[in-house]
Amino acid sequence: MKKVIKIDSYNRKILACLHLQADLTNIELAEKVNLSPSACFQRVKSLKEAGYFRSFHADVNLDQLCEHVFSYIEFTLNDNSAPTRRKFANALQDIPEIMDCLQLSGDVDYISLSCFSNINKLNDFCNKLSDDETLSIKRINTRIVLDRAKWFLGYPLAQLKWLDDSSFEES
Repeated sequence: MKKVIKIDSYNRKILACLHLQADLTNIELAEKVNLSPSACFQRVKSLKEAGYFRSFHADVNLDQLCEHVFSYIEFTLNDNSAPTRRKFANALQDIPEIMDCLQLSGDVDYISLSCFSNINKLNDFCNKLSDDETLSIKRINTRIVLDRAKWFLGYPLAQLKWLDDSSFEES
């Protein structure tokens, strides 16, 4: 069982800093959140153990490194039952080119952000999924990303309503 900790103002500052810049040293982070390095280290460790960080990663500049095609792929299923949705979602889990997949309300059931090495690989992927009758895909719509006006740079934590402090227990 994960440790439950209080999300006080210091922990909020730590989360807000690290989710935007995960490569901060403990000393740099401690200075930013106005804690001693040892207290800061203990808090970060507790936040990790409690599951408040899913992962730490770097935002690699693909434009400088490799040829690629970003696209949004919309999926509409024939059958919207829970077993069909689970089967579809599970089929995407082991495909590294599918970076994100969200279930939606409305006329499209899922949308995914993908990154393929080229258009042919993207097209082959869509054909392979369409040919798999067990996935119950009615329609696939692909939208190629031409340019990025804005890219995900972290959650707008300062604009979100945090869960009430009283709902967290100190352990």
